[in-house]
Amino acid sequence: MAAQSDAKRSSGRDRGSTGRDRPGRIWVEDGERRRPFMRGIMIHSLMARGIAFEDAYLTANTIRDRVRGVQTVTKEEIAKAVVELLGEGVFTEEHPPPQAPDIAVVAREDRYPFSKGILSQSLLAAALEPNEAFDVARSIERELLERGVREIARSDLRRLAYEILGAEVGPQAAERYLVWRRYQEPDRPVIILLGGASGVGKTSLALEVAHRLGISRVLSTDSIRQIMRIMLSPELVPALHASSYDAPSATPGEDAAVAGFHAQASTVSVGVRASMDRALSENTSLVLDGVSILPGVLDLEPYRDRADVFFLVVATLDEEELRGRFAARAKSAKQRAARHYLENVDAILRIQEHFLELADRHDVPIIDNVSLDRSVLFIIRHVTEALRKRGDFDAAELL
Repeated sequence: MAAQSDAKRSSGRDRGSTGRDRPGRIWVEDGERRRPFMRGIMIHSLMARGIAFEDAYLTANTIRDRVRGVQTVTKEEIAKAVVELLGEGVFTEEHPPPQAPDIAVVAREDRYPFSKGILSQSLLAAALEPNEAFDVARSIERELLERGVREIARSDLRRLAYEILGAEVGPQAAERYLVWRRYQEPDRPVIILLGGASGVGKTSLALEVAHRLGISRVLSTDSIRQIMRIMLSPELVPALHASSYDAPSATPGEDAAVAGFHAQASTVSVGVRASMDRALSENTSLVLDGVSILPGVLDLEPYRDRADVFFLVVATLDEEELRGRFAARAKSAKQRAARHYLENVDAILRIQEHFLELADRHDVPIIDNVSLDRSVLFIIRHVTEALRKRGDFDAAELL
């Protein structure tokens, strides 16, 4: 890339003589505007136009090397260099040029920049795949740019998202998105409970569901049980101080592993209820997972009119798949605990069967966690569809 003329560089120095200048900084000029050249911004801009990270990273580095030693460079020169490296397709209508005009989102007295990343995050509540959510967010941005919008009310952005979701994905997805937006500032909290035997993937599901729904509070019964162990001695509550699959049982004539597990779950359920009570008092949504969340043991009736509670049981119905997971953990992990799971897999499978029987008896949905992504979408769809039905959904009132 050709260097700027001496006069141009001199002009750049005159206008850039503020305290923000530092030796070696490169400035990009766009008409009367002037901003520092940053590879990170260029990489983000190229990726937003569908360019793979590796190609965007290489392009930004190459252009940085070309302009090294030049104090100012024009936006047009940057664009020409990008075309040389990536081809004309990067600046088609499908991929608008970098540094598109900023769009402001206005909510009451607050004002913040429009972000495809933030918008696509909110669209995940419609039970979309992350790539699909980003494509919809990009369509929304393209629509705003084509309309020449530079400022939009948050309610109008929500309406546009609802319309484009309905057109590109379907009306049910659009309604799920709208319903969950209502529960971002709920009258009462949403509590999602994921129970299941050891090793079925409850915690991974809980973290991903919370991330996609924007729920900041995630808790496991493992943590609750550990706190209770400090408070209650092994002599007082022996079942609490064992693993879920080898807790002692005083019930004769029953499967010892299942009976001991049931006793432990009954004890830990006290801590589970305390965690739910705190979510109620703070009106904060919560995702809670663990082996101690057992259908029929945790009484949800007191929460019926105070929170929207969703209880699901996670399982791995393919026994060989579950055995394989424990074997893989034992092979790769250094801790004794991982090998201990494998040694007790038969007890864990019996506990899972107990979970499934209780789930069937108490009408609790069961998720066969074969694929994390599919299971996450199932949970989100189950929650948002149920909320839609409970609230007598009316799109006009939520828009």
